[in-house]
Amino acid sequence: MPVGDLEELLAVLGLIRIDDDTFVGSHPSKNPPRTFGGQMMAQAFVAAGRTLVRDCPPGAMSTHFIAGGNPEKDLEFRVVRLRDERRFANRRVDVVQDGVLLTTAMVSFVDGGRGLEHGTEAPVVPDPLSLPKIDDLLAGYEKTVPQFVEALRPIEWRYTNDPAWVMRSKGEKLGHNRVWLKADGPMPEDPLLHTAALVYASDTTVLDSIITTHGLSWGYDRIFAATVNHSLWFHRPIRFDEWVLYSTTSPVASDSRGLGTGHFYDQAGQIVATVVQEGIIKYFPGA
Repeated sequence: MPVGDLEELLAVLGLIRIDDDTFVGSHPSKNPPRTFGGQMMAQAFVAAGRTLVRDCPPGAMSTHFIAGGNPEKDLEFRVVRLRDERRFANRRVDVVQDGVLLTTAMVSFVDGGRGLEHGTEAPVVPDPLSLPKIDDLLAGYEKTVPQFVEALRPIEWRYTNDPAWVMRSKGEKLGHNRVWLKADGPMPEDPLLHTAALVYASDTTVLDSIITTHGLSWGYDRIFAATVNHSLWFHRPIRFDEWVLYSTTSPVASDSRGLGTGHFYDQAGQIVATVVQEGIIKYFPGA
């Protein structure tokens, strides 16, 4: 039976446990030349969560990318238990391949209880079901952005603005990107996997505002991009089989590095997670 892209992602997140603190993870059938950072982060998050001694909601995750992974080989996730208390837990997860450290992630879990609450207002955007699907936005651009056309797509995307490649074809610029996201199918009733799917998706579109601010696009312009570090803060429980809005901007780009920041909002307008990512961005004009 054919397997869908979401089923592939869930299979990749179903890590094989070697011992109490060591897991092995595979790759899906469709991969970029190097292991997708969102995949490694999501797998590391699952590894950390599977070692908890009691249920505790995720608080934050901070990941540093050190070396690229080979999609032809499995990944090893080594968990270090840093703290276990009644309301707090901390884990470090090292992602290793052939003895080489690729990524290290710090994951915190915290059950804070009730307290003060506030949040920025969600931007006013169209309803996701009124917007075109990603396949419609890629039609006619197959040769321009083949890496997106051929990518694994376990997440349904509904852009509220033109994506970078369409914007570039119109000669337009934009200082933000806003896209509705949700799993492209049913999800298991496992809160850890819902959050892991959001972690996976958080590595998409977050750097787009760096280049759309300058009217550039992947595929059209010669741009090299590599993520250096990526951090998330989890504010509320997440259901990733329901629509969430990923609203991102880039506050700064300098010294061939750019920062992307974003919030995930649920359909009620509440912030469920915050993201900050730093990437190396090299632009070669006229190339």
